[in-house]
Amino acid sequence: MDPIIRTQGLSKDHRIGRQSFRALDKVSLTVHAGEMVAVMGPSGSGKSTLLHLLGCLDRASSGAYWFRGRNVAGLADQDLARLRGRHIGFVFQSFNLLSRASALENAELPLIYAGLPRRARRTKGQAALERVGLGSRLHHAASTLSGGEQQRVAIARGLVNEPALILADEPTGALDSSNGHDILVLLKALNATGITILIVTHDASVAAHAQRQVRLLDGSVASDRRIARSLEPLAGGAPGA
Repeated sequence: MDPIIRTQGLSKDHRIGRQSFRALDKVSLTVHAGEMVAVMGPSGSGKSTLLHLLGCLDRASSGAYWFRGRNVAGLADQDLARLRGRHIGFVFQSFNLLSRASALENAELPLIYAGLPRRARRTKGQAALERVGLGSRLHHAASTLSGGEQQRVAIARGLVNEPALILADEPTGALDSSNGHDILVLLKALNATGITILIVTHDASVAAHAQRQVRLLDGSVASDRRIARSLEPLAGGAPGA
């Protein structure tokens, strides 16, 4: 499998006033297409910083990053935005939904930014929601949905552009254990279709669902190991998957 992500000596420095500190220190990482990888570590280990760099939401201070063989460091801001919109889906712990908008309207948001006409947006948004098991909740306001359903809407929003990579930042952090497990089952089912998934988490039980665990400590890679057999999904898989 060809790498979808490759970094070499990736570092990120933050400045607060006159003080500077290194949040990420010379991280070299390769993720192949179709993998499901958990990036672990305690608070302050550099997990979120790494996710922001891999998602082209921020720029590294030094080092190199290739996404699907393309050198990201040399891209202009508009090219970075285009790469994010076309190839990367994001799932966040706090869902980041528009509370008064419907599930369908939330799922469509990336397509609005991409300039797709309304009919095409509706078709793709509905297909994404059906894929995550919410075909019957299209027109429900996000605020009326359960936490698990809101995270499914967020995943549908991340899927709507048919990305090659999904970056999930603590995707079960705001959910109870039952809903959290269902979301992990869904992510595994999506990964089985060929989507590369990288999960940032501090929770070992979440990381146990991945095929590989990368542990960060003080901004550096402390370990990188494959799991002999990740936890199997529930019988029947995720709804709509």
